[in-house]
Amino acid sequence: MNETAPVAKATIIYESMFGSTRRIAEAIADGLRPTASVTILPVKDAPESIVDADLLIIGAPTHVHGLPRPSTRAEAGKWADDPARHLTLEPDAEGIGVREWLETCGRVAPRFAAFDTRADMTELFTGSAASRIEKRMRGLGSRRFLQKQSFLVDKESALVSGELERATAWGRTIATELRMPVLR
Repeated sequence: MNETAPVAKATIIYESMFGSTRRIAEAIADGLRPTASVTILPVKDAPESIVDADLLIIGAPTHVHGLPRPSTRAEAGKWADDPARHLTLEPDAEGIGVREWLETCGRVAPRFAAFDTRADMTELFTGSAASRIEKRMRGLGSRRFLQKQSFLVDKESALVSGELERATAWGRTIATELRMPVLR
């Protein structure tokens, strides 16, 4: 009889303005799928509580050194309206964001991992949405599963070459770690 090990459940919630963060979330999911059952949701579709997942992965773009807020999402809308920028706003990008979801969510998975997209500069200058996600998730009683990751975008908000591959590799790393027994 061929027995299979239980499959871990991972939920990925993301916020994306111009598609880069969504594409990173999808690449992470691709890396995870051989080992885990993956649900991927834009934050506007995220339930109030997520208790049926073994791991919650949350990502957002970095705006003004942290998580997007209504004013920065409105600014992204103005950028998309500027034909010289050649940007297309994601559907519902100006709605609820990860910041608001984290402020109002109920129970969450016992473990989390955070990622962000940010300008291709040192974090000292850009800040990190993932750092803010980590702080809030710890406050909700969840434990960090892996070190946060930042994926880089250029001045036009496009992913830097190689970042999708790095995201898929990070997803595979998460999958490998999910298979490891928990040591206490």
